[in-house]
Amino acid sequence: MLRTQFVKSAGYGDNLPGEAAALRWLAEAEKNGGVRIVRVLSVDEDELVEERVQTGVPSVAAARRTGAALARMHAEGAPWYGCAPEGWTGDPWCGRARTPYVAREDAASSWGAFFAEHRIMNYVRALVDSGEFGPSELRLFERVAERLAAGEFDAPQPGLVRAAGVPCARLHGDLWSGNVLWDGDPEAPTGSVLIDPMAYGGHAETDLAMLALFGHPLLEEVLLGYDEESPLADGWRERVGLHQLAPLLLHCVLFGGWYLGEAVAMARRYVCDN
Repeated sequence: MLRTQFVKSAGYGDNLPGEAAALRWLAEAEKNGGVRIVRVLSVDEDELVEERVQTGVPSVAAARRTGAALARMHAEGAPWYGCAPEGWTGDPWCGRARTPYVAREDAASSWGAFFAEHRIMNYVRALVDSGEFGPSELRLFERVAERLAAGEFDAPQPGLVRAAGVPCARLHGDLWSGNVLWDGDPEAPTGSVLIDPMAYGGHAETDLAMLALFGHPLLEEVLLGYDEESPLADGWRERVGLHQLAPLLLHCVLFGGWYLGEAVAMARRYVCDN
C-alpha cells in the first residue's frame, strides 16, 4: 500500500510547531509560482505529520524550473532581517545551537549588520565559550564581522526581490540538497519540493550559497534558472563563501571536527590586512 504521510517525531531541540509555521510561511509564495513546499497535515509538540513526497529523478529542465521557482519564493519577501516566520512560537534552537530570530525593534538596517551579529558572532561566541575557538580565531571572525557591519559586503538583492519592494528575501534557511526533493511528476511546474526549513528574512544569496556548500547534482542549472528569472547582483560568486560562513559555524557548534578548520579558512578569505 502506498503511504501518503510522513511522520516526524520530536527529538532533542526540535520545535515542530515552529517548523510547521515555517513550512506554511514559505508555501504562501506558491500562489505566485514559488517552489512547492511539503504540505503540513497536522502538528503538535510531539509530532509533525506531512504529506509523503513522491520523488523523481534529476533533470536539467526540472533544475531550471527549481531555480526560477526558488527566485519567486524569495521575492515573496519578509518584513525585516532575521524575522521569524509568521505564526512561529517557541525558542529558535537547532539541536544544541541557538540560531536566534530577531525582534522588529532589534532589527538591523542592513544585511551586513544582521549577518555579523546574529549569525557570525552568535556562533563564534558559543564556540569561544565551549573552548573550540581561542583568541586568534575570535579576532579573525571579529574582523570579518567588522567588515560586514560596515557594509563592505552589502549587495543588492536579486531582481525579483528588488522589484517586489520588500525589505528582504523570504529564505528557506537550510537549503542543502537533502532538503530539495525532485518532484515525482517530471512536468511539475516548480521542479522540486522543499522540506525541513529554518526559515527567516535574509539575503537571497544565503540560500544559494547553502545549496552550493554540500553539493547539488545540477547546481549550475538551478543557478541559471534562478538568474534568468531574477538576475543576481554583480560579484555574487565572490560572496558565496561569505554567506557559507553561517552554516559552517553552525556545524562547528553542532559537530566540531573538520568544520572548525574549514570555517577558519573560509573567514581568512574575507579579511583585509592592508
